[in-house]
Amino acid sequence: MVRTVFFVSESTGITAEAVGQSMLHQFDGVEFEKIYLPFVNTEEKAHKLLQRFVEIKEQSGTRPIVFATMADCEISKILRKGDCLYLEMFDTFSIILSEELGVEPIFKSGQSHGITDDYESRINSIHYAMDNDDGMRMDKFDKADVILVGVSRSGKTPTCLYLAMHFGLKAANYPLTPDDFEKGIMPEALKLQKHKLIGLTIEPKRLQQIREVRRSGSEYSSLKRCQTEVKMASAMFKKLNIDVLDTSEKSIEEIASRIVKTLNS
Repeated sequence: MVRTVFFVSESTGITAEAVGQSMLHQFDGVEFEKIYLPFVNTEEKAHKLLQRFVEIKEQSGTRPIVFATMADCEISKILRKGDCLYLEMFDTFSIILSEELGVEPIFKSGQSHGITDDYESRINSIHYAMDNDDGMRMDKFDKADVILVGVSRSGKTPTCLYLAMHFGLKAANYPLTPDDFEKGIMPEALKLQKHKLIGLTIEPKRLQQIREVRRSGSEYSSLKRCQTEVKMASAMFKKLNIDVLDTSEKSIEEIASRIVKTLNS
């Protein structure tokens, strides 16, 4: 079964995505095609989105699922009329909380995740994560809050972006390469930032499955190479005595939360 899921918001969509993803993880046996639509902040955009709902229903035979944080009541009314399962995050708790507090919610744009307070910081962190992906700017590693190290396809990039978006952390990452394994040591730029390093490891069979999707039948995705790289990476982590997290069966949200806990310990 494949279902199309939209994460929709009048702002960045961080809350809609975080809550929606957490809920989807509870349903095994269903494949979700995920579409992220931040800044749906005009009625024109809302009406165009309704048309996409219709097209998806016609193509797939099932209506899309929509996780939304829509502060604008008029735009929300438009989307609720669409051929979809519309799940408004504000609806879930705002009425109960309002009754408890004795105060009406303001439903102000951008307030769904407190982004007015740290918006610029998070945007800067996102840019940092993108600019320092895959060791592209090792000369900027001194600016990082955390540096993730691991073999290719062990979850470094999505975790860095999640740390930036949800925690405002400047997260860089470095992929261990055959050259690094041949030398048996990490680059000097990494060793200088040892206190910021966290190693990501993964079960070789799981790594093979992930690499097969990217380069099916290649030497890069062979089980033998995956086993060798994971083993050599683990030896490097042990040599530097850095914290290591296994990403094999964990969601990006869980990996990021564990990293934050490690940083705060």
